[in-house]
Amino acid sequence: MAHYNNLLLDNQDGILFITVNRPTKMNALNIETVQEIQSAMQEVYDDEEVRGVILTGSGEKAFVAGADIAEIAELNEVNGRRFAERGQDVFSMIEECPKPVIAAVNGFALGGGCELAMACHIRVASENARFGQPEVNLGLIPGYGGTQRLTQLVGKGKAMELMMTGDLIPAQEAKELGLVNHVTAVGELMPKCLEIMNKIIAKAPLAVGMIVDCVNAWYDKEEHGYQTEANSFSRCCGSDDFKEGTSAFLEKRKPHFKGE
Repeated sequence: MAHYNNLLLDNQDGILFITVNRPTKMNALNIETVQEIQSAMQEVYDDEEVRGVILTGSGEKAFVAGADIAEIAELNEVNGRRFAERGQDVFSMIEECPKPVIAAVNGFALGGGCELAMACHIRVASENARFGQPEVNLGLIPGYGGTQRLTQLVGKGKAMELMMTGDLIPAQEAKELGLVNHVTAVGELMPKCLEIMNKIIAKAPLAVGMIVDCVNAWYDKEEHGYQTEANSFSRCCGSDDFKEGTSAFLEKRKPHFKGE
């Protein structure tokens, strides 16, 4: 794996732990860190040994406490668009990844950190987590996909309120709104993520990836979700995993999927 200045990567039995590691900056996302996340995700796409990703932040104070304000302060109307588009492209790599990506949220997930968590397929938060899109306090709006993904997850009215007020919400409220899948005690965050991940990676990899495609198609105006589903279903029917899964069911044994 490549060397990273701001990320820690650890492959444990096919589960890649990606940790944003800027503890003196509350794991804030600077341009270099976003570029490194892109590189790490490309490794996930390319490495057949990686079956899933758990994305987190170092320490218990912050998952990612936002973007690097010193860098943002230098933006103008010309380079601001490219700044936002670059982040959107990187976070789309996470959202569209055919392998499961779980966000393990410990502490503050604010601004770009909340957007990073929302780009993941599943979010698990420790009870000390706090979520928010406070960009309005800087005269900004979310730029890494937050206006779109927060609305998808919590609904238009609540998304409007959270982004317009810049309010932070605790983990339990985030769960009640649908922003978070599970809330755990601080010491149980990783065990819960691993429990979910191990369930997923035991399933047919091809089917898991197609579920990602089909769900994302619902939100893509250029896609016809039902047609994407039918096409994906057809592809599954032609796969070795489908033959293995149905044979295993009929033979009353556990299937051994190969992602083919």
